[in-house]
Amino acid sequence: MHSVPEPGRVRTTRRDAPTPPRGSGVSFVMPVLNERAYRRRAVESTLEQRIDGPIELVLALGPSSDGTTELARELAAADDRIVLVDNPRADIPVGLNPAIRASRYPTIVRVDAHSELAPGYAAHALDTLARTGAANVGGVMRADGRTPFQRAVARAYNSPIGLGGGAYHGGRREEEAESAYLGVMRRAVLEEVGAFDESIRRGEDWELNLRIRSAGYRVWFDPELSVTYWPRDSWHRLARQFHATGTWRGELVRRYGLKNSLRFFAPPALVLALVAAVVVLVLQLTGVLAGAGSLVASLVYVPIAAYVALVLVVAAGPGGGKGWRDKLWTLAVLPTMHLSWGLGFLRGVLTGAQETVDTSRLSGRNTPLP
Repeated sequence: MHSVPEPGRVRTTRRDAPTPPRGSGVSFVMPVLNERAYRRRAVESTLEQRIDGPIELVLALGPSSDGTTELARELAAADDRIVLVDNPRADIPVGLNPAIRASRYPTIVRVDAHSELAPGYAAHALDTLARTGAANVGGVMRADGRTPFQRAVARAYNSPIGLGGGAYHGGRREEEAESAYLGVMRRAVLEEVGAFDESIRRGEDWELNLRIRSAGYRVWFDPELSVTYWPRDSWHRLARQFHATGTWRGELVRRYGLKNSLRFFAPPALVLALVAAVVVLVLQLTGVLAGAGSLVASLVYVPIAAYVALVLVVAAGPGGGKGWRDKLWTLAVLPTMHLSWGLGFLRGVLTGAQETVDTSRLSGRNTPLP
C-alpha cells in the first residue's frame, strides 16, 4: 500500500471516486508525538463526530517524552473505538500509513494532533464527497492561539500574507483544489495511488494530492468545513518548523519542478533580495559603488522596503489580537516564518532535504491548556 508511483501529467478530465454505501463507517487517523497538551481535546473533538455509521480513531504513537503515549493508552483503555499503532520513526507519513492499514472503514479522515474538528465536520465532508465525486475533500484551517505569541502566529496563518493565500487558509469559494488541509479521503483511491510517500517528511499531503489528481480524481475545497489549529507556541519552535517545511518544499521542487505553485517561490525570493540589499549596502558604505551605479543599485532596496511596510500594515491593522504584545509579536512572527521557510527552501533546492526533520516536534514543552 505504500508503493509510490511517479505522478505523470495531471489529467484535465476527472473521474468520480468510488462511493461506499451509506453507513459504511469512517476511520480517523492521527500521528502523535510530544503533544500531550493538545492530545485530549483533539481526541475528544474527533470522537464527538456523529455520522451515519461506525467510527474509529487510530493513533500512530511516536516516541514521545512528555507523557503523550501514556495519555493515549489511558484514552484507549476507556474507549474501544481508539486503536493504537507504533510509529518508532516519528515521521508523519511513516505513521499515517500503518494507521491507515490498521483501520477498517472505506473513508479515511486525517486529523492533526494540534487540531480540533468542528462539530459536524465528518458528516458534512461525507456529504461533500458524495455530491462532488471527489477523492479527497478538505476545508479551512482556522488557526487560534492562547498566548500573545501563539495568537500572532495564528493571525499570520489566517492571513494571505502569512502563508501565501492557499485556499485552506481562508478561501470562501467551494471549488476543485490543488491540495486539501488534512483531508477526508476514499480508501480505494489511496490504495490505487499508493498512500503517503514515506520518503517525504514535510509536504506529504501536497505530494499525495498531486498523485490523486494525476490519476484523474478530484481534490475538493469546501469552506464550510472548519478545523481549529493550534500553532507552535515559541519562537524557536516556529523557526525550526518553518525551516524544515521550506527545506522539504525545496526537495519537492527538485522532484516535481513547476508542478509546485509559484507562491512557494516568494519566501526564497525575499531571502535573495535581502542578501542582495546587504551586499549593495556594504559596497556603498565602502565606496566601491558610487554615483549613478550606486543610484541604480539602490533599486534593490525597493522590495525590502515594500515588505517591511507590508509587515507593519498587517501588524497594525484590524484583527491584531488582544493587545500591543500581539501586534509586536506579529512584527517578529511574519519575518521569522518567511525567512526561515525561504532559507530552508534554498537549502532544499540546492542540496535536497536528505534527512531533515521538523525538530520543533521533538520538544515535549507545550503551552498548558487553560
